[in-house]
Amino acid sequence: MAKNEWEITVGDYVVYPTHGVGQVKEITEEKIAGLNIEFLVILFAKNRMTLKIPVDKIEVSGLRKLSSEYEIKKAIEIMKTAPQQKRIVWAKRAQEYEEKINSGNPLVVAEVVRDLYKRADRVEQSFSERQIYEQALGRLADEYAAIFGLPSDEAIAKIEGIMEKEDKKQQSIKNTAEFDEDDDE
Repeated sequence: MAKNEWEITVGDYVVYPTHGVGQVKEITEEKIAGLNIEFLVILFAKNRMTLKIPVDKIEVSGLRKLSSEYEIKKAIEIMKTAPQQKRIVWAKRAQEYEEKINSGNPLVVAEVVRDLYKRADRVEQSFSERQIYEQALGRLADEYAAIFGLPSDEAIAKIEGIMEKEDKKQQSIKNTAEFDEDDDE
């Protein structure tokens, strides 16, 4: 096997930036144009998709091992921060969000989840906002699930529970601040 930053074995979970979490099903060798080329065969069960990546192209493909528990906890902390309110056209923001999701970086995907989470004090989400939110949430939850050995739906529930708890906390702080302002008058 070609040298990479980590040893890949059958059964390992990996992250491919544009498809999310997949599992290495086999490592095969094929003869193409007279050359023996070694491939990773990765199954993305959620998408019912199989991907073959030449082992010597792993680095340039962006394939990476799962994040550590520490990195996922950092992503959760990012989701607890205030959302970024950008005043640019939705089409441009949507494109930026898609790029962030496809980066495969859980810290950046967490920013998308945070920014598009439907908070109590915000207007209803559009269909496209909801789709991008669900895509980002799904990617983050799949990695969370693989790291902590949970079903994907449980990981989604945990992440949304964290977001809901944080939203309630922020609403309480906001209401307390408004109450204090009323007392000052």
